[in-house]
Amino acid sequence: MVNMKLGLTLLIGISLAGTAQAQKKSAPQRPNIVLIYADDLGYGDISCNGATKIHTPNIDRLASQGIRFTNAHASSATCTPSRYSILTGQYAWRKKGTGIAPGNASLIIDTARTTLPSILQRAGYITGAVGKWHLGIGNEKGPDWNGELKPGPLEIGFNYCWIMPATADRVPCVYVENHRVANLDPNDPIKVSYTAPIGNEPTGKNNPELLVMKSSQGHNNAIVNGIGRIGFMQGGKSALWKDDLIAATLTDKAQRFIIEHRQQPFFLYFATHDIHVPRVPGANFVGKSGLGVRGDAILQLDWTVGQIMHTLDSLHLTDNTILIVSSDNGPVIDDGYADQAVELLNGHTPSGPLRGGKYSNFDAGTRVPLIIRWPGKVKTGTSAALVSQLDFLATFGALTGQQPGINDGPDSFDMLAAFTGKDKKGRETVVEYAGSLGIIKGNWKYIEPGNGERYDKAVNIELGNDPAPQLYDLNKDLGEKNNVAVQHPEIVKDLAARLKALKDAGRSK
Repeated sequence: MVNMKLGLTLLIGISLAGTAQAQKKSAPQRPNIVLIYADDLGYGDISCNGATKIHTPNIDRLASQGIRFTNAHASSATCTPSRYSILTGQYAWRKKGTGIAPGNASLIIDTARTTLPSILQRAGYITGAVGKWHLGIGNEKGPDWNGELKPGPLEIGFNYCWIMPATADRVPCVYVENHRVANLDPNDPIKVSYTAPIGNEPTGKNNPELLVMKSSQGHNNAIVNGIGRIGFMQGGKSALWKDDLIAATLTDKAQRFIIEHRQQPFFLYFATHDIHVPRVPGANFVGKSGLGVRGDAILQLDWTVGQIMHTLDSLHLTDNTILIVSSDNGPVIDDGYADQAVELLNGHTPSGPLRGGKYSNFDAGTRVPLIIRWPGKVKTGTSAALVSQLDFLATFGALTGQQPGINDGPDSFDMLAAFTGKDKKGRETVVEYAGSLGIIKGNWKYIEPGNGERYDKAVNIELGNDPAPQLYDLNKDLGEKNNVAVQHPEIVKDLAARLKALKDAGRSK
């Protein structure tokens, strides 16, 4: 990590003089956009949102320089649907096949659809995707790991990608650069199965003595780097990632994308692996948080944010860059590995004042951190405006003169006034999804009746399902403890009708 940092510092230094001269001659007319999309980071996991057991100085500094939202939402309480929505401007529950994707899923975004990167491409941006993908790759037959991997990010609007195909707990444990597995030896082809073991390869279930991290549930198929994964894999040894270097590798790729494209407008979608399982922080962070590996992974994420800020500062790009930090869904503590995250919480509350977490219909499932910095354009401070990640597509399209067509981003609105702090209200409504649907309007939140389990014992999270309607006054009851549906039948009726109309219409506009 130290050598990597030195290399980047030299690269930045060499390019700095030329960049500054170019900026003097012709200042860019369109802001760069960098979206850092964390994984499973809870509302209460950062100190600027009230965490006291852990300190995130870089994220806090970003918040002090920009606007921090207290009522911002991902579209869903799990990863794949939120990622689908942030890139398409469409609620994922409108489209079949957008649940948590297996590691060998085909691309789930229609290549004919206008996306956030494609609308910015039309505006003259160079677009890059770095990090966790988890939106499938390849055609209807699935990915060919030893051949050309398409369609994928490049077919939906990105000029460049360096991605983890799914998640770190799913095989194959390799990076994909553009259309190929990176560093793959053709004499050691990759084989992947999600149905049965491959050959005589050991598994976490049958060979637990080979594991350096035990499973608490599932995650006991292929063993890669001493860690059990979901799915079975053979081959591709030279292409396998090192878990403790994932954050450093992805951060390096993100920094290099910024450096290489510093003289033209760029959009970088940087989806970190942190703080998703398996949590294997780099050596510089192990044991530093006092909260176990989950806390260490939060510190590593904070370092990542700091590195991107440093790169922008060094290249004099900060003033002309919209820098965003958010998360795909709420927090989960034990998500399949016995990593002592629960035992070492030490009083830390990842959901903050909210109820639930990842997978939950309660607000901690989708109410996530959101910080936006755009010097001179964003009013610094805190905003309680109701905003959604869905709105990035319409907002940045309008900002760059690329108004979406009538069929583009059907649930996305131009919310530039809210994102910059000028509008204190934000959206009229936002829909949350975690198996059942909920809708927020003003201070009221309604969750439709659902027959799913109320509680997921495996992850120790209340799921928010109830066969009766639920209504909460979020101004008085942010923790959603008191269901007041019986006391306010007229509000229940109104919100249920609004939710039905949104579902029936197929779009929010």
